[in-house]
Order: sequence, then structure tokens, then C-alpha cells
Amino acid sequence: MVATSTGPPPFLQLAGHPLRWRLLSELAHSDRRVGELCALAGQQQSLVSYHLRRLRDGGLVSTRRSSADGRDTYYVLDLAGCGERLRGAAAALHPGLAGGPAAAHTTSARVLFLCTGNSARSQMAEALIEDLSAGAVTAASAGSRPKPLRDEAVAVMRARGIDIAGRRAKHLDEFAGERFDYVITLCDRVREVCPEFPGGPETTHWSIRDPAHEGEPAFEQVAKELGVRIRFLLATMNPTREEATHA
Repeated sequence: MVATSTGPPPFLQLAGHPLRWRLLSELAHSDRRVGELCALAGQQQSLVSYHLRRLRDGGLVSTRRSSADGRDTYYVLDLAGCGERLRGAAAALHPGLAGGPAAAHTTSARVLFLCTGNSARSQMAEALIEDLSAGAVTAASAGSRPKPLRDEAVAVMRARGIDIAGRRAKHLDEFAGERFDYVITLCDRVREVCPEFPGGPETTHWSIRDPAHEGEPAFEQVAKELGVRIRFLLATMNPTREEATHA
């Protein structure tokens, strides 16, 4: 007799609750504060906080103290971890469902990354998305208070075969009135002052710590986190097979 599982994998049990799935779906798009999640889900804070705690205990989400207002906390989804658990759950049902390599990126888009200084995070994100999309995505970056490009950011990009040494820091006002498909804020302070851009671009917030306050190893960690988030972003940009057929 072949042994069978008595229930779904833990990931499915945790994520399968309707409200928890809604919270995960919102966090898959953007890092959020608890008040924002309550408004989006239409639920009381006590209930949302309970389910966020369950997701934290299960390792699916984490928290980061806001650098703009220390009283606020951002909830962050572990996209890579969710992907691994989803594949594991699929393989538990049938090995053939484990999935294969991701498709190459083919869709063109224009993306603007913003942080406070435009000295590290947004510069690295700009370079990474152009590299990971093989040039299909055109990117720009800017800051609310530009500072000189950090040598550590240049070094971690150089280790990836990407040269950003000649890039300069830019103020976000340089891009006022320009059109983008996506505007992504990478720090909590710039999110609070991010202007509106014409054309209704998709706006997303990634609450990524400032490596300048933590030393050289933090730049590598931030580059890795940006790489993960950007790969998932590129996956959402790719057209469906039907759209590609009619393009």
C-alpha cells in the first residue's frame, strides 16, 4: 500500500485562509503598513494583526521599522521563500508539477526607481533591471536628496559584471512630467514625498534598508534582495501567451 498524506502541506494550510491569502496578495505587490492592509482588506486591525502574526510565525512575511517614522512598521513578503514553498507543495501533489526554469523576459517597459540619496539602492536597481531584462526594460533612478554615488554600490555591481561607475545622482524633479510604466520607491522617506507622474504608472513600495548606515556587507545583501524582487517584477511584466500571439 502506498502511503498518502493526511492533509495539505503547511504552506497551503497557512496561505489558504481567505484573509491571509488577501494579505499575501497585497504584500506581493508592495510592502505595506498594517493600517494600509486593514483598509485594503476591509477588516479591523485586531483581525488583520492576528493573521499577520500567523504569517510571520510561518516565515512568510517579516517586518521592518520605517525609516521615515519609527512608530510605523512595514510588512514585507518573502517572495523567494513563497516560491520555494509553492513548488514544494506542487511537488508533494505530483513531481511533474514542480515547475521548470523561468521564461526569458520579452516585454519592454520604462521603470523609475526612487530613494533618498540616489547613491546606492536606486542606482543598483536601475542597473540590475536593465541587466536582468537584457535591455528590454529601460530604467532610471533619482532621489529626493541626491548624494554622490557610493563606492560600495559600484563594487557590488562590478562583481556582477555591471559597471555603474560613471553614473551620477539625480534629483527626482529631473523626471517631473515624464511617463513611466512603473514607479518604485525603495525607502520609506521618499515614499512620503513621491510626486505623481502622468499616465497613471503602477506604483510600488519596497521598504529596503539603507546600506550606507550598516557598512560594506550590507550593500551585497541589498543587491541580492533587489535581484530577487526585480526578477519577480519582470515575471509580472511578461505577456501571457495569448497576448504574445496577438502582438
